[in-house]
Parts: sequence; C-alpha cells; structure tokens
Amino acid sequence: MEKMPKWADVVLIPLISLILAAILSALVILAIGENPIEAVKLMVTGALGSTYGWGYTLYYATNFMFTGLAVAVAFHARLFNIGGEGQAMLGGLGVAMVCLYIPWPHWSVALLAACAGSMLFGAAWAAIPAYLQAKRGSHIVITTIMFNFIAAAFLNYVLVNLMRPPGAQDPSSARFPEAVHLPTFQSMFSTAENVVFKGTPVNITFFIAVLACFVVWALIWRTRLGYEIRSYGKTETGAVYAGISPVRITIIAMLISGALAGLMAINNVMGEAERLVLNATEGAGFIGIAVALMGRSHPFGVFLAAILFGFLYQGGAELAFWTSIPRELIVVIQALVILFTGALDNMVRMPLEKLFLSLRKGAQ
Repeated sequence: MEKMPKWADVVLIPLISLILAAILSALVILAIGENPIEAVKLMVTGALGSTYGWGYTLYYATNFMFTGLAVAVAFHARLFNIGGEGQAMLGGLGVAMVCLYIPWPHWSVALLAACAGSMLFGAAWAAIPAYLQAKRGSHIVITTIMFNFIAAAFLNYVLVNLMRPPGAQDPSSARFPEAVHLPTFQSMFSTAENVVFKGTPVNITFFIAVLACFVVWALIWRTRLGYEIRSYGKTETGAVYAGISPVRITIIAMLISGALAGLMAINNVMGEAERLVLNATEGAGFIGIAVALMGRSHPFGVFLAAILFGFLYQGGAELAFWTSIPRELIVVIQALVILFTGALDNMVRMPLEKLFLSLRKGAQ
C-alpha cells in the first residue's frame, strides 16, 4: 500500500518545496535591504507581463525542456546523466555542420536534418560514458562530468581552428544561410497592426520541445522499451531475472538521454544565435537536473518545471536591470529550489507520509 496518494507526491510535495524556497528567498532579499514583495511583482511583470517577457521566458523554457527530459529518461533507468551540458555542446556542432555545409532549399527541410544531426552528435557524446558504465563499471556521474570539460575544450578547438571565418576574432562559426533561419514567434503571430514577441528569440523550436515531452511520455509509459527502462530503474535484480539486459538498457537509455540534450541546440544555435558560438548552452544542461527533479521525471512535470525556471531566468534578468538586487540572487533562488526539491525532499515527504497514514488509520 502506498504511503501517500500519487497526487500528493506529484503536486503537493513540489508545491510545498517551492513555497519553502520562496520564503527563504524572501528572507535573503530582505537581508540585502530590498522589498521582496516588490521584487516578486517586478519578476512577474518582467517575465509574464508582456509578449516580450513571455518570449524570453518560453525561449529559456524550451532549452530546459530538452535538458530536463534528457535527465528524466536517464533517471528512469537509475542513471544520473550530469553530462547534458557537453551533449548539448556537441549537438550544436551537429547543427552547425548540417546548416553550414549542406545547401538547403527551405528551413523546414533543414530543421529535420538539423534535428537528426543534433540528436546523433548528442547521443554519440553520451555513448562513451554509457559504454564505460555498462561494460567497465565506471560511474556515470564521474564520466559525464569529465566529458563536459572535454566537450568544451573540443568545441573551442574546432571553433578557433576549423570553423572560424577568416578575419573573425571571436570563437564562432560563420552565420548560417538565410534559408535555414527558423520562424520566430514574432514572424508567426504578429500582424501589420499588432506586433507581438518583438525582438525575442523564442521560435518554432518551442513546439518541438512540447512534442518531445509527448514522445518521451509515450516511450516511457506506452512501449516495451519504456517498461524495461522503468523496471531496470526500480530493481536491477528483478529486471535481470525477467530477462532484461542491464548493458542494453544502460546504453539505450543514455543514447536517448544524450539525443534529447543534443536536440536543445536547435533552439539556441539554429533558432537564436543562427551560428555556433562557444558556451551557447549557458548552463542549461545543469538546470535540466533541477527541472527533472522538480518535475518528478514525468514529461508533464518537466514541462511545468521548465516554464518555472524560464520565469526565474527572465524575471531575474529584469530584477537585476531595474533594481540593485544582483543577478546572482537568481542563482541563489534556483539553488534553493534545487535544494528543497532534491536534497531535502525527505524533509517534506516524511511528515506528509505520516500525516496521510494517520488520516487513513483515522478513517478506518
């Protein structure tokens, strides 16, 4: 018998964790001499009060959906893929090679090829840690962290020595041809009389991210492979007894995870920068860990958590611009959210379990 209802685990515990993180964040804002109520108002207005704010919020959320899904798939196989950052970097290299070196007649065809390229490169970068974990017993956390640094160094070499245009100073590739530029929300939803999402980077990739959430849900809960991944994640001994290969599941789960992380490059490389630049990921691979934790590794939860972190990113930028509150405070708020939804999960969970057990006994 479950200690608490499913809805309490999925909704109530993350909600209470968020409230606790918000209370501590308010105390931090008070400690630096600012008004937390005014700060929240400014964040809400800056992130959600206009199509401009929504444009940036959804742009950041798109990145976090991909990396959150990547971490979530690995979580289901009891794997902690902390290498989403490096996998997204290599995904960007795949996008750049597809967009720069192959002539495309239209962005829609280029988008399909870029999705394939980003997923292939991301999966390839996850394949080596997956093999080392499955065959050699090397811990996936250690190897994926190492591969983040290797990816950054490798990408720096490629951009500086191989892809940088002649005469350019910054480590970046040439700008992608006009034919592969993705439609932005401004071009999709604006009219001659009413321009919306003006100047924001949110683009059609947002819908690909939402589609990815649905595909991952179908994969994990509606396919045999998804059942095997979840079974292996719940109990390796039972999975082996049922004929499920740990080596196969470990490698497949990490390949899917790496492909999802690599897919993020469609948004920030092809959709926003329209070229490959160093550090294009901007830490989204690590934020994906918090998104997956808060979303309970469920695609719908990942979607909601990604929107929340997109709000924190954009709202924090507005807060730093209009007040004396430093931009780093948003990192503190994110850390508090991660702390309560991850490390201190049992601090909320255990009292709630006792409460529901006592209510159940009282009802009997």
